[in-house]
Amino acid sequence: MAEDKPIHALGIAEPPREALDARFQAYFKKCDEKLGFVPNVLRSYAFDHDKLSAFVDFYNGLMLGPSGLSKLQREMIAVAVSSVNHCYYCLVAHGAAVRQLSGKPELGEMMAMNYRVADLPAKERAMLDFAVKLTETPDKMGAADRQGLRDAGWSDAEIWDIAAVAAFFNMSNRMAAAIEMQPNTEYHAQAR
Repeated sequence: MAEDKPIHALGIAEPPREALDARFQAYFKKCDEKLGFVPNVLRSYAFDHDKLSAFVDFYNGLMLGPSGLSKLQREMIAVAVSSVNHCYYCLVAHGAAVRQLSGKPELGEMMAMNYRVADLPAKERAMLDFAVKLTETPDKMGAADRQGLRDAGWSDAEIWDIAAVAAFFNMSNRMAAAIEMQPNTEYHAQAR
């Protein structure tokens, strides 16, 4: 359902739902049914079918597809990266997902403020340290960083997924910042 306030700072109009192709009409309907709303990030991309399709396909493959990383771990990466980048949209939206998936509202808050204060297993701490280093100083990444993840128990395929999720959210954070994308108000109250 469309919110009254603008979802971003650009003057690009969101198309009416019936103007979307059948795939995205069904996708947005599924969002309404499962979440009670269509995330503003999807609404922001809806003006261009190809951009929306690319975003949805990449996001769903990374965040919902098969992986050695749990959905919660992927959301934790999203929040840790978004915290470094001060991405309001992603901190609110993915912080809600961490709260929901973990069943621990305080974990969502810790992840958003400073993941280092959370009582996490060493394996997950290594995962987040890697994602944050990739965010802050990508030019300093090297063999020792990958080996540190292996030593913590991550496979090479899982290291790929950690890097891919971190890289995706760095891109997504920058888009959200560039257009001042606003999170759906519903996220604020979820899983509290």
